[in-house]
Amino acid sequence: MPLYLSLLIFSVSVPLILSFDRKVGFYRLWSALFPALIIIGSIYITADILFVRYGIWGFNPAYHTNIVIAGLPLEEWLFFVLIPYACIFIHYVFISYYPDLMISDRITRILTLTLMLILLMVLLNSYDKVYTLFNFSLLIIALAAALFDRNQLLNRYYISFLIMLIPFFITNSILTGTFIPEEVVWYNNSETLGIRLLTVPVEDIGYAFSLILLNLLLISRFRKIFGNLKS
Repeated sequence: MPLYLSLLIFSVSVPLILSFDRKVGFYRLWSALFPALIIIGSIYITADILFVRYGIWGFNPAYHTNIVIAGLPLEEWLFFVLIPYACIFIHYVFISYYPDLMISDRITRILTLTLMLILLMVLLNSYDKVYTLFNFSLLIIALAAALFDRNQLLNRYYISFLIMLIPFFITNSILTGTFIPEEVVWYNNSETLGIRLLTVPVEDIGYAFSLILLNLLLISRFRKIFGNLKS
């Protein structure tokens, strides 16, 4: 089995099995979760296709299946369903077991506005770098939208995201070349800030943050129609 596909299956296997845990009851969220995954995933997939077409990044065929759709390997299409599923599962496990653990509204607002200001300053100095521009622009939009959420999503998400970063760095560091001879995903360094943590571009942290946050915001809306799980 190709490495990329193996990583995806490994990442989602435990969350999928534990989705039926009685306390979390994550399966009850599926009716709101999957429409959100499709809608938000389509945004990132569209950008992904353009990135490959214009050489912003690409994929090493030695590490993925031979099934390629619109220039993207099958694994990359699955990525936007399986990885957000695993991360959102972590978020809901966190709030189910620690419902009162959150950052205050005041600190959340200060942290969010400060982060948005820093991102804006970086963009003004790096607007010519496509991957940086896409990631940080989308992150600013996600943070701005979350500020108006009435469920205190960001108050909890800042904490749960720190937990997600552990499996994120393990998986993404492998994808970007740590521990293996060549990277699964290569980046055009002229389109990034050139700052890497291990082999992971710093933009990927923003990529992950906005991807999961936008899904959570949309799930919150869909829950009013389809779901009834804690947020």
